[in-house]
Amino acid sequence: MGWMKDETGLEKRAANYVPLTPLSHLARAAQVFPTHEALVYGTFRKTYAEYHARVSRLASALAARGVRPGDVVATVMPNIPAQAEALFGVPACGGVLNTINTRLDIGTISYILDHGEAAVVLVDTQFLGTVEEAIRAQEADTLPLIVEVPDEQAGYPASTRHLTYEDLLAEGDPDAPWQMPQDEWESIALNYTSGTTGRPKGVVYHHRGAYLITLGTPVSWRMVLHPRLLTIVPFFHCNNWCHTWMLPALGGTAIFCRDVTAKAIYDAIADEGVTHFGGAPIVLNAIVNAKPADRRDFDHTVEVFTAGAPPAAATLARIETMGFNVTQVYGLTETYGHATECVWKDADWADLPQDDIAAMKARQGVALPNMEPVVVTADDMTPVPRDGATLGEVMIRGNSVMKGYYKNPRATAEAFRGGYFHSGDIAVQHPDSYIQIADRAKDIIISGGENVSSVEVEGALMHHPAVLLCAVVAKPDEKWGEVPCAFVELKEGAEVTEAALIAFARERLAGFKTPKQVVFQELPKTSTGKIQKFELRKIVVG
Repeated sequence: MGWMKDETGLEKRAANYVPLTPLSHLARAAQVFPTHEALVYGTFRKTYAEYHARVSRLASALAARGVRPGDVVATVMPNIPAQAEALFGVPACGGVLNTINTRLDIGTISYILDHGEAAVVLVDTQFLGTVEEAIRAQEADTLPLIVEVPDEQAGYPASTRHLTYEDLLAEGDPDAPWQMPQDEWESIALNYTSGTTGRPKGVVYHHRGAYLITLGTPVSWRMVLHPRLLTIVPFFHCNNWCHTWMLPALGGTAIFCRDVTAKAIYDAIADEGVTHFGGAPIVLNAIVNAKPADRRDFDHTVEVFTAGAPPAAATLARIETMGFNVTQVYGLTETYGHATECVWKDADWADLPQDDIAAMKARQGVALPNMEPVVVTADDMTPVPRDGATLGEVMIRGNSVMKGYYKNPRATAEAFRGGYFHSGDIAVQHPDSYIQIADRAKDIIISGGENVSSVEVEGALMHHPAVLLCAVVAKPDEKWGEVPCAFVELKEGAEVTEAALIAFARERLAGFKTPKQVVFQELPKTSTGKIQKFELRKIVVG
């Protein structure tokens, strides 16, 4: 059964082999849930039957325009329904989807279009000028076709300079058959890393990995039929953590959030019955610190996945009294988003004090069902003791790990050295096998020969009632080599002195871990809410 060989020695797949692909979720949902609401964006509302038909139109129109299996189709859009349709429509014609960060500069977008060799780019009108300039700066002989995606609801009407998205769909066939993968290891998406230390690397996803994470996530998130997911995580960030590929399997509804604000989140929960969303800790912070006028009452618990940076225990403790149940997850672009989860242990943790519960929930946890157990290893790749204290690097392998870096075999070989994906994250592993991130390798502060976790220092400072956000980096020091320097963004109207914050930290941390300087300023952030520490290091180095 399964795999056989014929007389020529070539492998043949038996009749029971069906390549795994998330495309099968939407194909099934169109039959099982045809009238159920699938997409919600203001007045734009589509059932699963309509969703499937629009995806079929997109796939067949792209094929008619010359997109062949393996060709790249890029998008530069915020979280709007066309992104979800492209998530299925591009691979449904055999193409590879490349969702590009809308906040990138012209030069980087141009590089990505060149490197990925995009044949078509779908562009929201808001970003049309930037993409036009990026294409003019390309070095490729063949430039991508621009398809403009206007958004009248958000105030971005069509420019009339290009073929529009709805006109493209009109060229397609709602009943056209899809180009399903012949091999589940075929590429489905190309996602570029942030590129903060050089050119971004192209991370290649396969159908198998995308399919299996869509089955592992509902188990981890305790999902039942018909969840209502608010799409806060950008589609250009690990394809929305693969959540929108997952939703049709459950007959779920995607509710789109173009501009992520506390008011938009509260309104979506109250008006659209949102049951789930994912977001970086900065999103949780915005909810906790929302102005009274932006808050709305709701009578159900909202399940939240948070990742991107270890959330402060103080933030977790506050948000969980407001109708939100938060699960910490951890992963990277190379692992399709979340690879681990902090599974709640009711029997062991339920009776702990609230602060201790929040500290437990701030761990990154154990592997999702679609991954092998995550290990923390020393430099020689031997597992570190599970003592909650010994530092090592997080190593990952499993079904939802990238194929490799596109056109970069050297970086791929280095990333998979020893048979595991090297995350670059430094962590400890507790006796119960749960991992807890201490820092990125480059963010560990070595002060007088002692390792200082910037995450630990940040967590201590976040307990101060005046602190909205903080980031800690290494500051050069003649005596100690490096010392912690804290950059702090205060809550609106709050006041605190540098000396008071340092004293506050000293009450909670060992002396060598206490910040020696505090700088008050707005913190630089990426489009997904991560604080850009490399910008802060430039300040302390001078």
